[in-house]
Amino acid sequence: MPDLSRVPTAPLLAGGLVGGFVLAQQTGVRPLGGAAMLAANAVAARQWYAVGGAPLAAGLTAAYWSAMGVSHPLAKKVGRWPAVFGVTAAAAGLAWGLADRRR
Repeated sequence: MPDLSRVPTAPLLAGGLVGGFVLAQQTGVRPLGGAAMLAANAVAARQWYAVGGAPLAAGLTAAYWSAMGVSHPLAKKVGRWPAVFGVTAAAAGLAWGLADRRR
Protein backbone atom coordinates (compact mmCIF):
# COMPACT_ATOMS: atom_id res chain seq x y z
CA MET A 1 0.00 0.00 0.00
CA PRO A 2 1.39 3.44 -0.87
CA ASP A 3 2.40 5.84 1.87
CA LEU A 4 -0.45 8.35 1.91
CA SER A 5 0.96 10.32 4.83
CA ARG A 6 2.73 12.63 2.38
CA VAL A 7 -0.38 13.44 0.35
CA PRO A 8 -1.90 16.79 1.38
CA THR A 9 -5.33 16.36 2.91
CA ALA A 10 -7.08 19.03 0.81
CA PRO A 11 -6.91 16.91 -2.39
CA LEU A 12 -7.87 13.82 -0.37
CA LEU A 13 -11.02 15.57 0.79
CA ALA A 14 -11.77 16.81 -2.70
CA GLY A 15 -11.36 13.29 -4.03
CA GLY A 16 -13.57 11.91 -1.29
CA LEU A 17 -16.39 14.39 -1.82
CA VAL A 18 -16.34 14.53 -5.61
CA GLY A 19 -15.41 10.87 -6.02
CA GLY A 20 -18.04 9.77 -3.53
CA PHE A 21 -20.68 11.79 -5.37
CA VAL A 22 -19.68 10.37 -8.76
CA LEU A 23 -19.56 6.83 -7.42
CA ALA A 24 -23.01 7.13 -5.83
CA GLN A 25 -24.45 8.69 -9.01
CA GLN A 26 -22.92 6.18 -11.40
CA THR A 27 -23.75 3.06 -9.40
CA GLY A 28 -27.00 4.20 -7.78
CA VAL A 29 -25.61 2.88 -4.49
CA ARG A 30 -25.33 5.81 -2.08
CA PRO A 31 -23.53 3.82 0.63
CA LEU A 32 -20.75 3.12 -1.87
CA GLY A 33 -20.21 6.86 -2.23
CA GLY A 34 -20.21 7.15 1.55
CA ALA A 35 -17.57 4.43 1.76
CA ALA A 36 -15.31 6.39 -0.60
CA MET A 37 -15.80 9.48 1.56
CA LEU A 38 -15.07 7.50 4.70
CA ALA A 39 -11.84 6.13 3.24
CA ALA A 40 -10.63 9.62 2.34
CA ASN A 41 -11.58 10.90 5.79
CA ALA A 42 -9.75 8.05 7.54
CA VAL A 43 -6.50 8.84 5.75
CA ALA A 44 -6.84 12.60 6.25
CA ALA A 45 -7.83 12.33 9.93
CA ARG A 46 -4.57 10.55 10.77
CA GLN A 47 -2.64 13.46 9.33
CA TRP A 48 -4.82 16.04 11.07
CA TYR A 49 -4.26 14.27 14.36
CA ALA A 50 -0.50 14.36 13.80
CA VAL A 51 -0.62 18.11 13.10
CA GLY A 52 -3.08 19.31 15.74
CA GLY A 53 -4.24 16.43 17.89
CA ALA A 54 -7.80 15.30 18.51
CA PRO A 55 -9.41 18.77 18.37
CA LEU A 56 -8.15 19.45 14.84
CA ALA A 57 -8.96 15.95 13.61
CA ALA A 58 -12.47 16.10 15.07
CA GLY A 59 -13.14 19.62 13.81
CA LEU A 60 -12.02 18.95 10.25
CA THR A 61 -13.85 15.63 10.19
CA ALA A 62 -17.03 17.42 11.29
CA ALA A 63 -16.50 20.08 8.61
CA TYR A 64 -15.96 17.39 5.95
CA TRP A 65 -19.17 15.52 6.74
CA SER A 66 -21.09 18.76 7.22
CA ALA A 67 -20.03 19.78 3.72
CA MET A 68 -21.61 16.63 2.36
CA GLY A 69 -24.79 17.35 4.32
CA VAL A 70 -24.95 20.97 3.17
CA SER A 71 -24.52 19.94 -0.46
CA HIS A 72 -27.96 18.32 -0.53
CA PRO A 73 -30.13 21.38 0.21
CA LEU A 74 -27.69 23.60 -1.69
CA ALA A 75 -28.12 21.39 -4.78
CA LYS A 76 -31.82 22.24 -4.82
CA LYS A 77 -30.93 25.92 -5.13
CA VAL A 78 -27.88 25.94 -7.42
CA GLY A 79 -27.76 22.46 -8.99
CA ARG A 80 -25.87 19.29 -8.13
CA TRP A 81 -22.43 19.99 -9.54
CA PRO A 82 -22.17 23.60 -8.37
CA ALA A 83 -23.18 22.44 -4.89
CA VAL A 84 -20.65 19.61 -4.85
CA PHE A 85 -17.86 21.84 -6.13
CA GLY A 86 -18.76 24.65 -3.75
CA VAL A 87 -18.76 22.56 -0.59
CA THR A 88 -15.68 20.69 -1.77
CA ALA A 89 -13.79 23.96 -2.22
CA ALA A 90 -14.85 25.13 1.23
CA ALA A 91 -13.88 21.88 2.99
CA ALA A 92 -10.60 21.52 1.10
CA GLY A 93 -9.72 25.16 1.75
CA LEU A 94 -10.35 24.71 5.44
CA ALA A 95 -8.17 21.58 5.53
CA TRP A 96 -5.38 23.36 3.71
CA GLY A 97 -5.58 26.42 5.94
CA LEU A 98 -5.73 24.58 9.25
CA ALA A 99 -3.57 21.53 8.57
CA ASP A 100 -1.78 21.19 5.24
CA ARG A 101 0.07 24.49 5.28
CA ARG A 102 1.31 23.72 8.81
CA ARG A 103 2.98 20.46 7.75
